[in-house]
Amino acid sequence: MNIVVCVKYVPDAQGDRHFEADNTTDRESVDGLLSELDEYAVEEALKLVESGDGEVTVLTMGPEDAAAALKKALQMGADKAVLVTDEAIAGSDSVATSLVLAEAVKKIGGVDLVLTGLASTDGSMSVVPAMLAERLGLPQVTFASELTVEGGSVRIRRDSETDSQTVEASLPAVVSVTDQINEPRYPSFKGIMAAKKKPVETWSLADLGVDASQVGLDAAWSKVEAVQARPPRTAGEIVTDEGEGGRRLAEFLASRTFV
Repeated sequence: MNIVVCVKYVPDAQGDRHFEADNTTDRESVDGLLSELDEYAVEEALKLVESGDGEVTVLTMGPEDAAAALKKALQMGADKAVLVTDEAIAGSDSVATSLVLAEAVKKIGGVDLVLTGLASTDGSMSVVPAMLAERLGLPQVTFASELTVEGGSVRIRRDSETDSQTVEASLPAVVSVTDQINEPRYPSFKGIMAAKKKPVETWSLADLGVDASQVGLDAAWSKVEAVQARPPRTAGEIVTDEGEGGRRLAEFLASRTFV
């Protein structure tokens, strides 16, 4: 089974993140890493291959630094990686992202399963898997908390607050997984050393046959119009209970309740 895992290089959520003058994310002033939610997709791909045969290719688009996300996935055990990088990509929205990833998946070829995470930890839109499946002409099953592949089908369990659904699709397919599906492995020393010898290909938009006018901020269907810094935390109010603590607490909560 040949599996492609689409991952994203995102700013470290623990860092002090900012926006550029055009309201795009400032990716230069903060360290980047493999999106935590994508680690579950990588882990699931590795488990599927280890239980049978095949290979795992990790795919991402972004600046040259995005190779760091691929490196982490290779250290976990992925077989090879592809980085799509081009100056024109900067500012691309989900529509353009799905276009680039779809063309890259087609170029990789012979793919049985495309896995993604639940969402990116910077954009958090959760729409790329559906758009990617549409562009590839493949069935999509999303939010998998359990995944099995048997014969020519993939079956998932999708959990909600009230019930669980079992959804099945024929292969090839696009599947997004949640952070409940597994526990991602930590790269071993052996995996770290082995990753240094694994192939990483770098493609441009021209390599994929994608015109620069189809990507980037100017082509985006959605843009951030305005941003403002989160206000600093203020000191809380201490209520000393001298017999009326309950009433004062209720009044405090009532004064901050919006109908």
